[in-house]
Parts: sequence; structure tokens; C-alpha cells
Amino acid sequence: MSANSTVALVTGASSGIGEAAARRLAREPGVELILVARREERLRALAESLPCKATYVAVDLTDTDAPERVRAHVSEHGGRLTLLVNNAGGSWRGIFGEGGYANVQRHMELNFDAVVRLVEALLPVLRASAPSSIVNIASTAGRVARAGTGSYSASKFALIGWSDALYAEERSGGVHVGLILPGFIATEGFPATELREKALTRWIVSKPERVAEAIVETGLQGKAERYVPRGYALAAVFRILTPGLVRRVLAGGSAARLTTTTAAEAEEPHR
Repeated sequence: MSANSTVALVTGASSGIGEAAARRLAREPGVELILVARREERLRALAESLPCKATYVAVDLTDTDAPERVRAHVSEHGGRLTLLVNNAGGSWRGIFGEGGYANVQRHMELNFDAVVRLVEALLPVLRASAPSSIVNIASTAGRVARAGTGSYSASKFALIGWSDALYAEERSGGVHVGLILPGFIATEGFPATELREKALTRWIVSKPERVAEAIVETGLQGKAERYVPRGYALAAVFRILTPGLVRRVLAGGSAARLTTTTAAEAEEPHR
């Protein structure tokens, strides 16, 4: 293994954004990949199909021993890590009055706690391998929240705030921390069929491959953050400049219908 090679670890790599990221990163010169997800058969098939060296760890990142298992795998395969893509996550829609704390807790466990625990385990390796990068896949929902997605938004708001602080803490040591904030992305767990079938909403749905390109920009080229599609950044801007208006719009009829029509497609983890 060359000291200048890129060793990238991608979580949630068995489908969707994670798979697209792995395939895109595999095109980089001299890259080596470590794929992490729960579905071993899919990881094996993906690893065998890539044009680069690729190994995998089949693990549920919410398991108590998951961070140590991943760290042990990194140590066994060269002990270097120059890019960590924290993509694994999930969404279960439901209003707080019905789902309560339990729904908030399971979002936080997967979308925030699992990321923090994995970074804690791998940060010494990333520091030793610097210059290196961490890319956290957040969401536009981490800037602007809608009815029925409060638990998901809470986990992504937390991830964004923690990522900003981690960037400030680690940049002097050569570890860059970047953010990706996708909007609606058509994946296995969230096909967005209702949105893609209508001309009025088709434009707001993007593809995993575009997120993969943003991961390269953020993780390998040092960008601070990227919205996918880029236009979603306007939602965050308007949330700051006109918070009352944004709240009224998102609480209105069209936003409520959007929540309802997409609920059935997003009840299971999507990464």
C-alpha cells in the first residue's frame, strides 16, 4: 500500500448513495475501499464488481461492538484510512404525538450516535493518516424541518452541528470534516415514485450518483459542504431570512400532502 494512496471507508454501502459512492470512488487512481453495511451478500457482490481493491465488513452500526469491529478490519488491512464516508442512516416518518420519544431515539441511535461512535473509534487512524477527510451525509432536513419528519430532522440537525465543531477541532491536525446535505434522492428505500411521476415535483428528486460526485468534491477536494441538488441551499437561506414565512409554507396544504404521499415509501432505513 502506497503512503499516498486513498483508503476510503463507506458505510451504508450495500445500496443507494453508499453503493454509488463506492462505485464513484473506485474510479479514483490507486484507491482502496472498505465497504460497511448489514447485508453481506450485497457487499461481497459489490466488492467483486469494483475495479479496485475492496474489502468489506458486514455489521449493524448500532451494535455495541460495531466500531471496534470496523477498526479491527482497518488495522488488519494496512492500518491507514484517508477518507471516512458516514452514509448509513434511516428514516421512519411519524408525528411526535404518535411516535413520541421512541421514534426520536431510534433516529438518533442510527443517524447520530452510530456516526459519533464510529468516528471516535477511527479518529486516531484518520489523524495518523492525515491529510484525511470525514464526510458526513446529513440532509436538507437538517436545516429545514417538515411535519412528520421531526425525528429525522432532529438527528440530522445534531449531525450538522457536531460536524461543524469537529471540523474546527481537527482541521489543524490535517483531518477535514465535510457535509453533504441531500434533498430527495431516489433510492431503494425511498424510490420517490409519487414525486417522480408528477412534472411539478419531478425536478426536486435527484440521483445517488450526484451525491457520489459531491462526496468526491467534499472528501477528496476539501469542500466544506454541498447541497444535492444545489438549489436546496435556498431552503436553508430562506429559513434564516424569513423564518415565519417558511414555517407557514411548510405547515401548509402542499407540504402536508407531500408528507402524506411520501410516507409509505420512507418507513424503512434508506441507507
